[in-house]
This record gives sequence, C-alpha cells and structure tokens, in this order.
Amino acid sequence: MTHYSDPQRLQTLIDGLDQFNATPGKGTTRLTYSPEFRQAADYLRDRMEEAGLTVREDAVGNIIGRLEGSNPELAPVMVGSHFDSVPNGGKFDGQAGVIAGIEIAFQLKSRGLTPVRPVEFIAMIEEEGTRFGGGLLASRIMTGKVDMQQLVTFTDDDGISVAEAMQAYGLDPTSAHQAIRQPHSIHVFLELHIEQGPVLESHGEDVAIVDAIVGLGQLKVTFRGQAGHAGTTPMNARRDALTGAVTALAQLPDLALAIGQDAVLTVGKLDVYPGGANVIPDLVVFTADIRAPKEEVVRTLMDQTRAVIERAGGNGLSVEVEEQLFVAPVPLSSELHKCLSHHADALDLKSRTMVSGAGHDAMIMADFAPTGLVFVPSRNGISHAPEEWTDYDQLAKGVDVLFLTICDLAEVKLTD
Repeated sequence: MTHYSDPQRLQTLIDGLDQFNATPGKGTTRLTYSPEFRQAADYLRDRMEEAGLTVREDAVGNIIGRLEGSNPELAPVMVGSHFDSVPNGGKFDGQAGVIAGIEIAFQLKSRGLTPVRPVEFIAMIEEEGTRFGGGLLASRIMTGKVDMQQLVTFTDDDGISVAEAMQAYGLDPTSAHQAIRQPHSIHVFLELHIEQGPVLESHGEDVAIVDAIVGLGQLKVTFRGQAGHAGTTPMNARRDALTGAVTALAQLPDLALAIGQDAVLTVGKLDVYPGGANVIPDLVVFTADIRAPKEEVVRTLMDQTRAVIERAGGNGLSVEVEEQLFVAPVPLSSELHKCLSHHADALDLKSRTMVSGAGHDAMIMADFAPTGLVFVPSRNGISHAPEEWTDYDQLAKGVDVLFLTICDLAEVKLTD
C-alpha cells in the first residue's frame, strides 16, 4: 500500500535515537536525566527543528515541538509518547510514538500544510518509572497530579531524588510547577505505541484502536532485619530480611490466580542488602505491580498483597508497604475512537478495538483531555526486552492513521 509516512525515515529516526543507550548490544537502557537521556533529548530537539517545529524544553525536561496554527489562540492537538526506557529493553517502546509524531511533522512540512489549530509534538520523561519508581511522571506532573514535594522524596536506587537529578541535568526543581498545563490548554491527546503483546500479529491485523486501559497499582515493599555473620549467627537467632520477603513473595502469584478476572501481579524488582554471600541480609526492597480491568479488583488485590506482606513480618523484622502509584481503569474518548477507526478503515487497514493491559501516559491524559491511543503489532508479542521489534511498514500504517486524524482535528486541508 502507499503510505503517507515514510518507513525508511521512521527507521532512520528510531535508529538515530537508539544510539543514545547505556547498554549497546544488550538492549536499550536510557534512564531519565542520565547522560544518554540528555543526548537523546538534544537529538529529538534537532529532529523537531529540522521538521519545521518551534521547540522548547519544559520545566521537567519534556521536549515539545509546536507547529503554529493559523489560529494560534486555539488549544493544540498534542501527539507523542515517552523516550525513557526500562533496563535492557527494546528500541520501540515509547520511542516509536515519539518518532511517529516527528514523522507527521515532516509530512506536514513536506506537503506545505498549515493547520488551523496548532499541533504540539511531545517527547515525555520517566513514563516507565525505572529510575524513580511509580512511572507516568511527565503526564502526572503536566496534569497537576504530583505534589511538588514528591520530587524531593522520590529517589532512585542510589538515593538521588528527582529534584537532585533535575538539578544535575540542568533544570531547576523549584520551577517544576511551570510544567503543569492549565485546564483546556490541550484540545486532544494522541499516542501511538507498540502493542507489547501478540494479538495483532496472531490475527494478521494492522492496528488496534484502544478503547480503555486497565487499572494499575504499584507497591514498594521494604523488609528490615539485622545483618550478621553467616557462619556464627545461629538460625534461631537470625533476623533475616530475605527470609521474611521470600515468605511473602511465594504467596503473591496465587493471589492473582485466585482473584481471576484478568488480574496480574508481577514482582519485577528485588534488591537485597548488604549483598554479601556470607552476610545475613538486613534489608530487602521489592516492587509489586498489580493490574486488572476493574478498579475494585486492583484495590482488592493490593489490599490482599499488603496483608500477606504484613503477616510475613514479625520475628524481629519490620515491614513497610508504600503505594507508589494507583491509576483506576481509564476509558478513552469514544469520539476519538470513532475518528481513528474511520481513518483506519479509509486506509483499508485491518483493525480491532482493544483494551490495553499496559499502562501509558494516555491513561493519565485521558482525565485532562479527550485521548486516543493506537497500537501497532509487536513481533512475537515481545516487549521490554532486546528482541522487541515492529516492522517499519507496520509502524508506518499506524502513523498514517494518526496523520489523517491530526489533519481532521487540526483542520488541515489535505488535497491527496
């Protein structure tokens, strides 16, 4: 089929962004406010300017390119995604959505098209929560859902707070509130993302138009005990933080299995201190990621998880459970769903409606502005791994859907 977007340029742009990576050859690792993150931000700024956009970095490091409309007083259409990554992940998660926006800007420029309504193209920070926990930080800050004091209390594994990392990156954390968008300042928000699952590929379909995103809760769990010598401390005298944590961890998968209703629970991060082979652990920290389509199921599973963890304490161990993030299941805009689906049909694409099992910035933006989300296929359903892949022709089909939708929403007169 003929694309509006250019698959070759999409590949060049994604490969160009992926060079800013702390683990070359071992997947993509780009943590928020790291040196690689700064290099990536500069790269994106340059590409946005090349595409004819006026570019700025907001108070927390989001890169925003603007294509002015003939009526600049109108609230802009916003499109984009995030450019941080998980450790040793893939080069499409988040990045594909950022590059999709830039490709659309190139298409508007090459065709000499001026929108009536402005269009903003955004590359967002810290969606994954890999460095500071919680995730979805950019969208939560932009929509006023983060207490600025949390920038001091949220820390990474080295104890560096968001505020300290911002300062080292060249930003003023005391000005972070300036990144908050005012009500009605965004007309709609659109995001493209890889599916991160096998459904589209297994059914031979081109795109999915998402109508809802599952609820998401994240807990940070800390077990504290007493370090001691592995050879001289009797078993009945130990306060082994790891033993307590493992007692809880062994029970958590069964909670999700028992509650059913498409609930999932993942312990994806576990840190044991002091980390010596011959030292009894005195501190264990792990995360629990809980998701389900219904809010009451997420809440119940979080409560059950807390109860299991607290029962595993005692015997000289202390336990702390901190809720880092809770987002209720989010319905997306039905009007945008219709518009996106219409353009997928007009392009003769095979499409389906889908609920997203992964969290995205779209789920935060949906409470702030009408929001639409498009998925493109993931090879073998693999994501958050070096093997993550989407064919560029497939990616271009999703970008085409966004391009035509943006032309509609921003009142662009498209002649072909």
